[in-house]
Amino acid sequence: MESVNKNNLPVSKLSILIEINQGLSRSLNEQEALNVTLRILKNSYHISSGAIYLADPERKNLHRAAVLDLPHNPDVETLKFKDGFIGSVADSGHAVIIPKASKEPLLFNQPGFLQLGTSEEQTFLCVPIALDYRALGVLFVSLPYTPKRDYNNAVNFLVLVASALVQHIHIRQLAELEQQKLLTENVILRQQLKQEHRFQNIIGNSREMQELYERVSQVANTSTTVLLRGESGTGKELIAQAIHYNSQRSESPFIRVNCAAIPENLIESEFFGYEKGAFTGALARKKGRFELADTGTIFLDEIGDLSPMTQVKLLRVLQEHEFERVGGLETIKVDVRIIAATHANLEDRIARGTFREDLYYRLNVFSLYLPPLRERKSDILLLADHFMLKYGRQYGKSIQRISTPAIDMLMRYHWPGNVRELENCIERAVVVCEDLVIHSYHLPPTLQTAESSNTLPRWSLAESVANYEKELIQDALKSTRGNQAKAARLLGSTERIIGYKIQKYQIDAARYEN
Repeated sequence: MESVNKNNLPVSKLSILIEINQGLSRSLNEQEALNVTLRILKNSYHISSGAIYLADPERKNLHRAAVLDLPHNPDVETLKFKDGFIGSVADSGHAVIIPKASKEPLLFNQPGFLQLGTSEEQTFLCVPIALDYRALGVLFVSLPYTPKRDYNNAVNFLVLVASALVQHIHIRQLAELEQQKLLTENVILRQQLKQEHRFQNIIGNSREMQELYERVSQVANTSTTVLLRGESGTGKELIAQAIHYNSQRSESPFIRVNCAAIPENLIESEFFGYEKGAFTGALARKKGRFELADTGTIFLDEIGDLSPMTQVKLLRVLQEHEFERVGGLETIKVDVRIIAATHANLEDRIARGTFREDLYYRLNVFSLYLPPLRERKSDILLLADHFMLKYGRQYGKSIQRISTPAIDMLMRYHWPGNVRELENCIERAVVVCEDLVIHSYHLPPTLQTAESSNTLPRWSLAESVANYEKELIQDALKSTRGNQAKAARLLGSTERIIGYKIQKYQIDAARYEN
């Protein structure tokens, strides 16, 4: 006779439950953990066969996640809720007992459960695996038929086994949902990146930019090394991203390295990584940027600022596509596309001996020149409007346009900081603008006092008022397409006064008629 613990559960059954819990905790693989449970039931509870079905997230179907000593039968691999006795258990949440399987008509629609590989009569028991009255799955077992079997006792024990499975299955399902969510988000983010970095999103209609687009489209879908040249702020990283996300490597990483921003004593470990114990503080192995970029693209910004020693090691990666981590002996091979960028005159640095000529020829396979903003004046207004809308949305402002005097000021300025400086100017203007229009006085003082803007460094009060008045009249004329009478009404003045002011400030009203 079995001994009984304080919860009236026979010690042998308690031991089985403990063994099942230990088996579940040891296995990280869901299918293996469920198969372990069935094997324990066979060895300790002497079931003839068994299966565990799990519900899909929509609770429409059950799929067989684990099986023991049941014949392969595609008809019972996947079941619908309410399908047969197993589906009915999942749907109702109530256990089903079939004392003599051969006498049960319900089973004839599921022949796989009658072919158990034994001539002995079998008893079928099926219990739900449920959490908060929601079916996660079903536990099915068959036992040799015994006339005196206590079915309620058997079902109660299997309910305890099912309860032991609940947490394990629930955690796995949550992990799968989270993984699927991350995968979906990853796909969405990649699509957003592709959309964001399409060639069509690069702003500029000037002849210089059209030529650049054509050359970028030629090289994007290859693995050719690209060297981007141009002044700081011309958008070299933007072009590098456009090349990557429009190439066959777009699903792989895009890794950016600013060669000028990494200290000399760290650049080798940043490029190639290091092994544990390679130096003080190296507590674990770390992958370098080249290894992280494997199968993708690495963007080496400010390549001209690399030290001669680093240039030698970079040359080897370009030639052999291999390197060793700092402190390591293992040679690591990578498949990486190189896009390098510099604002420096590399030819001059070669002449001075600060840049290796062989590295230059390795990098200069396909060279792209990004024109400075002063060489593509026709793009200034397009870019300014783009940044106005961008920062208007960001700061919650409904700015509609840029005034004519402000546009004139933007067009006269020489933009030494290129597109980056223009973006900063427009962002500042949006921040300080409390109107629907960006005026010249919203622009930074560097533009307002610049020699190229044809303004004086210091204005008297009378001059400031006159300039402000002139700008208001120009803005009104632009809104009324040069109609002086309408402009006067818009400004709350008379046509005679506005006509006088137009002459005084030498405003060309005909300019605004179209």
